[in-house]
Amino acid sequence: MTEFAVWAPKPGVVRLDVDGIRHDMTRDGDGWWRADVDAAADSRYGFVLDDDPQILPDPRSPRQPDGVHERSQLWQPAPDAWTDADWAGRSIAGAVIYELHTGTFTPAGTFDAAIEKLDYLVDLGVDFVELMPVNAFNGTHGWGYDGVLWYAVHEPYGGPDGLIRLIDACHARGLGVLIDAVFNHLGPSGNYLPRFGPYLSSGHNPWGSSINLSDADADEVRRYILDCALRWMREFHADGLRLDAVHALMDNTAIHLLEELATETDALAAELGRPLSLIAESDLNDPRLITPRDRGGYGLTAQWDDDIHHAIHTAVSGERQGYYSDFGSLRTLATTLKNGYFHAGTYSSFRHRRHGRPLDTATIPATRLLAYTLTHDQVGNRAVGDRPSQVLDSGQLAVKAALALGSPYTAMLFMGEEWGSSSPFQFFSSHPEPELARATAEGRKAEFAEHGWDADEVPDPQDPATFERSKLNWDEIDEGDHGRLRRLYRDLIALRHTEADLADPWLDHLHVEFDEHQRWIVMRRGALAIACNVGEDATSVPVTGELVLAWGEPQPGPEETTLAGHSFAILRTVKPVSTTAEPVDNALPG
Repeated sequence: MTEFAVWAPKPGVVRLDVDGIRHDMTRDGDGWWRADVDAAADSRYGFVLDDDPQILPDPRSPRQPDGVHERSQLWQPAPDAWTDADWAGRSIAGAVIYELHTGTFTPAGTFDAAIEKLDYLVDLGVDFVELMPVNAFNGTHGWGYDGVLWYAVHEPYGGPDGLIRLIDACHARGLGVLIDAVFNHLGPSGNYLPRFGPYLSSGHNPWGSSINLSDADADEVRRYILDCALRWMREFHADGLRLDAVHALMDNTAIHLLEELATETDALAAELGRPLSLIAESDLNDPRLITPRDRGGYGLTAQWDDDIHHAIHTAVSGERQGYYSDFGSLRTLATTLKNGYFHAGTYSSFRHRRHGRPLDTATIPATRLLAYTLTHDQVGNRAVGDRPSQVLDSGQLAVKAALALGSPYTAMLFMGEEWGSSSPFQFFSSHPEPELARATAEGRKAEFAEHGWDADEVPDPQDPATFERSKLNWDEIDEGDHGRLRRLYRDLIALRHTEADLADPWLDHLHVEFDEHQRWIVMRRGALAIACNVGEDATSVPVTGELVLAWGEPQPGPEETTLAGHSFAILRTVKPVSTTAEPVDNALPG
């Protein structure tokens, strides 16, 4: 016998359909309906609510082989599916994470095709693979942030069995796996949850109705989220989650959902005997997310840090539009590298108000923040999805890499970044409903037209060519500057793994100097100095020593090093910088 259960406090009657046969269900006092039924291991099933004849998928569906509008399917992994019994896990602190989108990472766009590229990632030196959302969403391809059945795995990628094969293969190669989980909103097509119960609140966020985290009957909705999060780590052996846009989680209870999730994740880690990590994407610059719970925080492992991205990108590229308006100077870059956040209780001209709160750099290590030069958002949410590699020269890309990978923060790459991929990463979708497809395309064009873009330049997300253009071109990875840049990334990552000074996680030990006019900046980390020239002209930097790694042809002298335009050098100095020394002009002291 198989027990079927569904939380459905809203309807007066719920019936179970298993392989076309209807069964009565019994309601408990807490709104759960249950029935014990003889069912095959792969039975298709769903629920019929009241007098509506439509058979709805299970909100906790383990598999959706025919799409999010159809019946669910019972599923369990094969007994011999896993071979990672010896996998001890790994910490993300100071690691290098590689974010990828399964559908565009390879030409085939499947989990099995991604497995074929894992040896390449091992050679590159990354420690974790971070998968953009793999939950079930409507259509064949999309970014995955419009999921509606959070427990199921997107079938076109390979379904749950394919995900198991990918994670198992990663673990066999020493790679951890993080899964991007979206708990702040539901997609526009296939969301039947409100017919079962009060999954949504009266509030709204940028993507629609907010999830009910603190209104009446919120306890079961919270449990729905918590169980889903733990499922990825327990049943699919994921090593952690990236939590999408946690600032959109509207929770006014005394124990925030994130704190509750962190507590249960730590308990699961203890049970499994391996580290499990929670990484938040947050727009708040709020250290409470990564502050330990015994000190009043939520106790998450880490968070994305867009301030670092903005500071690096604007200093190198010169862009200043939109939320880049407060960034661009080397002083801003130095301040951000030194303090973690740039906006830390300071005025944000983009938001027209104060924003953020200072990070306690004496107690919170830098490895709790992620540094990156681009992400799926920072590329795909541009009007035409253009990468920095499509507008910057290879020297500028190299400087950005040196600043991010040479910093004390946990590092992250976005797929193809390491060779300066020529492929854009555009916003794409495949809604089969004509009205929704048209609304998505028109809304995208209107959004960017408001910011001054020509609407005709904005690619149609529903056009299959938009999806195809966004796939990586693996044929170019060894060509010219592509190959040279890839080798540089590999060498930078290797330095992170082998140089003790680059493993120091404390920002109080970081010393930053810069010259706004000459356009150079130096990060001193112990005996290593990472000197970057973001300007076009050659300049001399007041640091010298043994050359460790460089882009360009630096010329170390007795007291200074000459750097070509758009280049960097990592030097081993004779004497490590003293964190108590008086700062030179334009320096931020350690």
